[in-house]
Amino acid sequence: MFLAWKNSRVAWLGVGLMVGLIVGGLWPNTPLHAVSTDRSRTFAMATGPVDEEFEAVYFLDFLTGDLNAVVLGQQGNAFTAFYFYKNVINDLRVDPAKSPNFMMTTGMANLRGMVGAVRPSMSVVYVAEVTSGMVAAYAIPWSKNMHTSGRMIGPMSMMPLAVTRFRAATAGPGEIPPG
Repeated sequence: MFLAWKNSRVAWLGVGLMVGLIVGGLWPNTPLHAVSTDRSRTFAMATGPVDEEFEAVYFLDFLTGDLNAVVLGQQGNAFTAFYFYKNVINDLRVDPAKSPNFMMTTGMANLRGMVGAVRPSMSVVYVAEVTSGMVAAYAIPWSKNMHTSGRMIGPMSMMPLAVTRFRAATAGPGEIPPG
């Protein structure tokens, strides 16, 4: 009997398949989150999730300092959520005599929500300005219920979260450096 198992490729394939299915069923699921960023000379864009099913597209205009975001509706045929933040240049303490040099990316953040159905989105957009050495974080006030109802959301202001220096730090953690 043992010799039959030893030479039976089909039997070993079946055993391997069963072990693989059992291990695969017990292995924890870890969702993958991918974001993208791109920029031109005067504009940057990035994507980041607002909840488990949808993501926002963030736009930063280097000339005006305006940060905007949109989210597709559930039907996928129109943007139904609109967000803005006017002039990040003020938050980043950019010297008007210098040409701003921006960087932008998104990251995951499980922030505690505001009161009611509106809470910060799953992602935070980070905007940095190289000449000032400052970085700021912003979030979208998100309501999954409003989004699934099909109603238009916004335009609503994004929530500024934090500002700090990333270059030549002169302040402690969480402090806004003098300048």
